[in-house]
Amino acid sequence: MTSIKENDSFSNEYKAAVSESNPRIGQMEEVDQFTPAELDARKLIYPGMHNPQVLNIFRELRTQLLQLQKKKNFVCMVSSVSNQGGGSFVAHNLASVFALDKAKTSLVLDANLYSPSAQKLIFGEAEIGITDYLSDSEIGIKDIVYATGIQRLRAIPLGSNSEGAAEYFESEKMLAFIDEVKSRYADRYIFIDAPPVVNSSEARILAGLVDMVVLVVPHGRVTTDKIQAAINIVDEDKLAGLIYNN
Repeated sequence: MTSIKENDSFSNEYKAAVSESNPRIGQMEEVDQFTPAELDARKLIYPGMHNPQVLNIFRELRTQLLQLQKKKNFVCMVSSVSNQGGGSFVAHNLASVFALDKAKTSLVLDANLYSPSAQKLIFGEAEIGITDYLSDSEIGIKDIVYATGIQRLRAIPLGSNSEGAAEYFESEKMLAFIDEVKSRYADRYIFIDAPPVVNSSEARILAGLVDMVVLVVPHGRVTTDKIQAAINIVDEDKLAGLIYNN
């Protein structure tokens, strides 16, 4: 895996009692934290991991993303250019590296209808998620935000009502949701784990709602034409760059 490549260079059992009404990081309630062995099993970065090079790569990616957004918080969609390309791995670890900074919090929103994976970040079973919130007026944002095994990192799972997700993601409620979760904490960084952008109308819809898009390229597994097709789908002003995943 390498750092971001600019487009130009391409040539509840443990459900969180999250106090969303109080935007102070120090008062965010936590659950038990993952052990190093549990983090390794989930392919999540952490200080002291056996391969510090991977941790340092994600730290460098964090620096680059912050520079692109002039240190402001943001919503970033992460999408692979192909199936099983490592998009969820990158989304989870970008959120993890931001959460390592004690002055920041991060949030993973699982919108990957075809391969949801936010559950691995959460202790216990996540019963409801973003699609339930968007389709049920009785469900609030606080009901779908879960604490994870990583301090200062929250997760919102996909949920059980994924049929018709494209329509949900296009709704005014989704737009308001994105604005709410971004503005609630000034130091919250949101990463949307999206399906492959080339094959998914949902990913293309989500790309229009975010501040930036990171495309994940599985090294040696996709053609140049397919990479270019993915780039062409994303608004040039929103494309943060490419991450090559080994």
